[in-house]
Amino acid sequence: MSIALSRKIINTISVIGILVSIALTIYFINLGVFKDINALRGLVGDSIILGPIIFILLQILQVVIPIIPGGISSAAGVLIFGPFAGFVYNYVGICIGSIIIFLLGRRYGKPFILSMISDKTYNKYIGWLDNQSRFEKLFALAIFLPVAPDDALCLMAGLTNISVKKYVWIILLAKPLSIFLYSMALIYGGSFLTGLLG
Repeated sequence: MSIALSRKIINTISVIGILVSIALTIYFINLGVFKDINALRGLVGDSIILGPIIFILLQILQVVIPIIPGGISSAAGVLIFGPFAGFVYNYVGICIGSIIIFLLGRRYGKPFILSMISDKTYNKYIGWLDNQSRFEKLFALAIFLPVAPDDALCLMAGLTNISVKKYVWIILLAKPLSIFLYSMALIYGGSFLTGLLG
């Protein structure tokens, strides 16, 4: 499969995911679930085991295949499961997904990576790979702070000589802050917008 075709497929899936997310958001607003936290939690079912498992799997999936924007799903996790459990489920799902895309990038290389990210993003960060030591520091900082495209950098890390062990440690130690900041910003930003809209 060519890079252009696989990129079209990924982009189509992403657009469909965003449209479904918008439609579901409108539907949930009409149901009033954003005003009633118990109704929101009821969406994942009564099972204290199955709900978190489904959510973690969705988080893994959204990292590997960008179906829904990661920030939205992170905020949903905190709203549905509460601050502590929501953060843990976000963390577990996103870390597993980040490790999977790194391994996919390493296994399938540049053609696969270019099918997942734009040429612009690839060209912007490819210079980071010139110096292994510098890359590891910049990569850790980018994962720690929510300012760079984490998933793209995780894919591109597969092109470097970074060991799987070191990569996993960077993800495990650096991801918590960005997950927390994304979740809180979207939750409080959403509350602010809800207040403005009445």
